[in-house]
Amino acid sequence: MPIRYAIAPLQPEAHLFAVTVTVSAPDPAGQRFTLPAWIPGSYMVRDFARHIVRIRADAGGVAVPLTKLDKQSWQAAPVEGPLTISYEVYAWDLSVRAAHLDTTHGFFNGSSVFLCVEGQEDQPCLVDIHAPEGDDYADWRVATAMREARGGAKRYGFGLYEVADYDELVDHPVEMGTFALASFTACGAKHDVVFTGRVPNLDLPRITRDLKRICEAQIRLFEPRSARAPFLDSHRRYVFMTMVTTDGYGGLEHRASTALMCARGDLPVTGNSDTSEGYRTFLGLCSHEYFHTWNVKRIKPAAFVPYRLAQETYTPLLWLFEGFTSYYDDLMLVRSGCITEAQYVELLAKAWNGVLRGSGRLKQSVADSSFDAWTKYYRQDENAPNAIVSYYAKGSLVALVLDLTIRGKTGSKRTLDDVMRALWQRYGRDFYAPGARQRGVTEAEVHALFDEVSGLRLGNLLRALTEGTGELALAPLFKSVGIHVAAQKPAKTAALGIKTRTEDGWTKVNQVLDGGAAQAAGVSAGDHLVALDGLRIGSGQLDKLLARYRQGDSVELHVFRRDELMALPLTLAREPATQMTLKLEEGRHPARGRWLGSGRH
Repeated sequence: MPIRYAIAPLQPEAHLFAVTVTVSAPDPAGQRFTLPAWIPGSYMVRDFARHIVRIRADAGGVAVPLTKLDKQSWQAAPVEGPLTISYEVYAWDLSVRAAHLDTTHGFFNGSSVFLCVEGQEDQPCLVDIHAPEGDDYADWRVATAMREARGGAKRYGFGLYEVADYDELVDHPVEMGTFALASFTACGAKHDVVFTGRVPNLDLPRITRDLKRICEAQIRLFEPRSARAPFLDSHRRYVFMTMVTTDGYGGLEHRASTALMCARGDLPVTGNSDTSEGYRTFLGLCSHEYFHTWNVKRIKPAAFVPYRLAQETYTPLLWLFEGFTSYYDDLMLVRSGCITEAQYVELLAKAWNGVLRGSGRLKQSVADSSFDAWTKYYRQDENAPNAIVSYYAKGSLVALVLDLTIRGKTGSKRTLDDVMRALWQRYGRDFYAPGARQRGVTEAEVHALFDEVSGLRLGNLLRALTEGTGELALAPLFKSVGIHVAAQKPAKTAALGIKTRTEDGWTKVNQVLDGGAAQAAGVSAGDHLVALDGLRIGSGQLDKLLARYRQGDSVELHVFRRDELMALPLTLAREPATQMTLKLEEGRHPARGRWLGSGRH
């Protein structure tokens, strides 16, 4: 018998979901239940169980003792016959990771609301999604990639849905409300696009047109012959669900959908055909999460098979699963024709300079960054730029180095695309196939596959790129594809070497960068800047004041640290980091055309 779940927006105004789970054949020794501590794709323990307001158990309407075992686990007393656990979840996390409910919409990831029945994780599940009560919610609909159960929910409707097991249950987020909806077909696969939030004059036709091109480019990258989407065997469609806010940004991948957040100003306006930087950012986010449909949702690191959601799960391979995805997300934009080659080169320069700004790249490898994601990358503090490197950003540059190296040494007969296809064929394509033995890829297997597919000996290079902290030799590789590199030294105008934010009218120091004038003078994160050489540092005025000085000038900086006024003499210097500029060389360049897949120069 399937495990039966039900979820209802109990009190939208109080942000409470009511959830039940009914087990037909509970463990005779007493059934244990647990709620995940983290959600795949976001490598930080979030302790979702802390949002359970109250919980109880019953069998046939008779209360059953329920004992809490630890922060996220409970055990019911032994019973005969079906056992039901009922509980309420406080949902006020407006992000892609947990659950959010108010009078305008509801959203949840299964990992934050659905208890796991220990020992029965492989059992099929039925999920009854209820509508909130009241006429105010009569127009609400449901968006999810879960399959409608036979005789259950209708498309976009409340009712009964079904999944194969608990792993699938927590891999299908649900959005409910009065969202905007559009659909398109890419390589024969249905895709839905959902937007929650007020967006005047949203150009949905343009979004679906562009996403169709991006999705088809990715499907054909992994399946050049069949052009078959990876989710067609078990799902009817893919769903992009987006929460629109003033300045939101973020995404989380799932096997047949993605949860996104974006800024309202990033979305295209009907009647305006310009491709703004914000819209490129949105398309890049969609491209990134869609690429995960293959890379991490089906091609997985061995440590994630199966997921162990009660505790941290460590892998040194996030540079491959997040970094390579970050490389392909923008590459798919240019290959699909959504952006130009010149715009793509701008994005490459931005990624490169982002890595160069932090001295953490000289201290931490991307393999270590991957392993330490739980304690460092997802728990960044004020010293983060000086201590860590992003396995997303530097990982994308590692992918770039490997792609252009393989292309250069094989005359473009082999590419990183071939490596990704080989990973897909061996570890991803049949991952969710009925009866298949699910297995992930190990670090040793990744290294061996690069050599096998490329026909080159890449072991030393791959280890240096992923386990080392040296600078990446990008300039000669860019030259090989007709991109000119120039090092732009910091401006002669003075700088402090800090990152700031405005707080209650003050300019507050967020981070102090290695090698800067502020660090040498003893400026610390958390300081409130008061005056520079006797002139008040008003909100947004720091750069204007600094523009009147040159490097080498001696000044006095007044700051408040806690409630103490401090005078710090310092010598102004240039910004510590050198920036790189990239420019397309004029004329026809076949290697670049083959790489970017455009044929335009």
